[in-house]
Amino acid sequence: MRLTPTVILLLWLFAPGAFAVDCVTTSGKPVFTTCRADLRSETVRLYHADANGSNYESFARLRASLARERRTLLFAMNAGMFHPDMKPVGLLVIDGHEVAPVNRGQSWGNFYLRPNGVFLIDAAGARVVSTDEYRSLAPELATQSGPMLVHRGLIPDIPAFRAGSASRRLRNGVCAPKPDEVVFVISEGAVTFREMALFVRDTLGCNEALYLDGAISSLFAKQLGRADARAKLGPMFAIVE
Repeated sequence: MRLTPTVILLLWLFAPGAFAVDCVTTSGKPVFTTCRADLRSETVRLYHADANGSNYESFARLRASLARERRTLLFAMNAGMFHPDMKPVGLLVIDGHEVAPVNRGQSWGNFYLRPNGVFLIDAAGARVVSTDEYRSLAPELATQSGPMLVHRGLIPDIPAFRAGSASRRLRNGVCAPKPDEVVFVISEGAVTFREMALFVRDTLGCNEALYLDGAISSLFAKQLGRADARAKLGPMFAIVE
């Protein structure tokens, strides 16, 4: 029997004994690279600035900083939108400390498309919630972005997600199919919001998913020998050994 790319990906997603952090790239069109972290054996962290307050801005600088501590960067991905001065546009919580507050404002740009949302990890595990639902929570880690790719199992009914959209970009996002599992996804070419949302919902099985960014979207994966360096980065997800 010849296995299709989707079947191969599903076997990887649900295979017992899979690596704690593992990345695969699909074939066919559109192409996505997906990295899964098992929170039972790995810790997902957020990084933005070092102890002196200097922003990392790149995987290379983060990797070098960790190396000085005799730690190895296994995985990293840009984790949310930021202003020209590198400050986060919305909520950023690192190690339980609120670096930037939740942004409930209205303005222009993808971040403000509704619904926007928050990816977080707290005592109950990992999940994505809408910004409206983010109240009275105390996460260990959180980042806010927008729009949500999937909310309550539905693709947002807004113009940006409609079939035939001319907006095609390199894009990345995050979701949590289970409280102890985080899946990061990045397109390997320009895709629409709808194409990415369909992949995240129908292939990865995520009923809640958050768009992180486009154009600057970047991945570091030691397993793949990959270290994107296409633009300066703000907050970054990372898994460290």
